[in-house]
Amino acid sequence: MLFKNATIYTMEEEPFIGDFRVDKGVFTEIGKNLEPKDEDIQDLSGFNVYPGMVEAHCHLGMEETAIGFEGNDLNEITDPITPNMRGIDGCNPMDETVQTALEAGVTTVAAGPGSANVIGGTFFAYKTKGNCIDEMSIQNPIAMKAAFGENPKNCYKGKKIDTRMQISALLRETLEKTKEYMKKKESDKDVDYDQKLEAMIPVIKREIPLKCHAHRADDMLTAIRIAKEYDIEITLDHATDSQAILDQIKESGFPCICGPSLCHK
Repeated sequence: MLFKNATIYTMEEEPFIGDFRVDKGVFTEIGKNLEPKDEDIQDLSGFNVYPGMVEAHCHLGMEETAIGFEGNDLNEITDPITPNMRGIDGCNPMDETVQTALEAGVTTVAAGPGSANVIGGTFFAYKTKGNCIDEMSIQNPIAMKAAFGENPKNCYKGKKIDTRMQISALLRETLEKTKEYMKKKESDKDVDYDQKLEAMIPVIKREIPLKCHAHRADDMLTAIRIAKEYDIEITLDHATDSQAILDQIKESGFPCICGPSLCHK
């Protein structure tokens, strides 16, 4: 189909009145005064056209809207260290919130475990159109979830975590154990398999970042400190208090992801 006379926002230049061509659901051409071919033509005068929005941090499809415990697969609150959890295994694309996101223009999301655990498991990216999460997935994994501050403290208070110091200690312990595990695997073919440490290897290899839940400035600085100690990649997610430490964040070179700001979760 050829759509003509729309106000087009490319997000890379000023909006303009123009045309675009779609073939099998894919934009194939955007410009001004495109010549019709053997195709249907629709006049979009007075309408605005935007690219699909991308939500870089959410839990869409993992905590369902219509039911309670049965549909809540957001946090595995049985152990503060669960890197072997995979977000894709807990995501229900047929929950109504996924369709709501699509209808609102959110076409791609990064989704995964919540922030109950110090290490929660892997995030993945998927398109919001479809009914089979394996077919909708576009990259898995994309990051390993980690959390600092109030959420792990609250979820494990009086059990395994009472302070921010323990959160950092558990994360460092896991990173160190992963490095040792990798060395053993290189030299010993009979090393016992460890599912949790296996899941952390891509983090140590810098193949995926730690996706760090951090609201307070001191939590963001702790995430940066640990990332530098272990030479790993991180993103600072939420970054609510970032205004207080803009210079330090800029110097670190690590990106911030604000939100989640769209949809049910």
